[in-house]
Amino acid sequence: MADGEEKFDGMLLAMAQQHTGGVIELLDTFFSFMARKTDFYTGAPKETSEKMVLEKFKKYQKLAFAEHDKKKAENEERERRKQERLRKKKEEEEEEERKRKGGAEEPKIKELTEEEAKELERKLLKDTTAAPDTSTKEEDVKEKEGEIEKKKEEKEEEKKEEEEDDEQNKGKIKPNAGNGADLEKYRWTQTLQEVEVVIPLPIKVKSRDVVVEWGRRTLKAGLRNAPPIVEGELYNEVKVEECNWYLDNGNTVTLSLEKINRMEWWSKLVTSDPEINTQKVNPEPSKLGDLDGETRGMVEKMMYDQRQKEMGLPTSDEQKKQDVLKK
Repeated sequence: MADGEEKFDGMLLAMAQQHTGGVIELLDTFFSFMARKTDFYTGAPKETSEKMVLEKFKKYQKLAFAEHDKKKAENEERERRKQERLRKKKEEEEEEERKRKGGAEEPKIKELTEEEAKELERKLLKDTTAAPDTSTKEEDVKEKEGEIEKKKEEKEEEKKEEEEDDEQNKGKIKPNAGNGADLEKYRWTQTLQEVEVVIPLPIKVKSRDVVVEWGRRTLKAGLRNAPPIVEGELYNEVKVEECNWYLDNGNTVTLSLEKINRMEWWSKLVTSDPEINTQKVNPEPSKLGDLDGETRGMVEKMMYDQRQKEMGLPTSDEQKKQDVLKK
């Protein structure tokens, strides 16, 4: 299509947005204008104006279907590649899970409830009365009592830390299923590697009507000749050369932003957004297959430590300290 025709897109889009009845209402306004303000219908034989409308309609109908078929084929191919990647990642993750289960060891330290601790204490005291070596048994009892007291202190300390975390995260919103946020004008999701932004549009448009600009730390997206839907400073830096976007079904813009720091969760897309609680982020195991060996090891350690804390057990670093103290 000639560039000259696009200069009216801004005005036509503005008109379309004001017609809540959709395309039918817009066409009604257009032909009403032609009848009232021009001699389109009366300036030539009756069949001439009808023929002109049909010729233009068929011309652009052919172009529209060709563009639609092209986009559909691209989307299908993109979806096929995506499903293939997901299938491979799932197989790799299942294989890793089998390996982990095969070599997993039961935790050496078991958390005791208060009732279990008291029962153990009573049992130990009872055993000491019947044991011939009283001094040795007394030492064992004291050692066990010390361990029980230590576990109680650790549990209280963890509870205190959890309360402090809750206070720090007060006012933050819970992440959506994709570890991002569902906002009024758009939604965003994330993995450790990338951020995806989905922007619903009020009307169907073409790619040329969409404006997307990004820099290493900035983002702007919306419709041409209209206020941006997303605009601001990004939470952190992205690889500009790896970022891309596409128009889905004419009414949804999807952006993909590649993170530079692949070891952090973003708490917001742009600095003006509400902040999410990154403590509630739930990483997808299937995504671990994308990481290199060193990064994957760090992520698995983070996930292991998080599970240990949830169960009231020592993290990997705490376990190492305890092992050193025992030695």
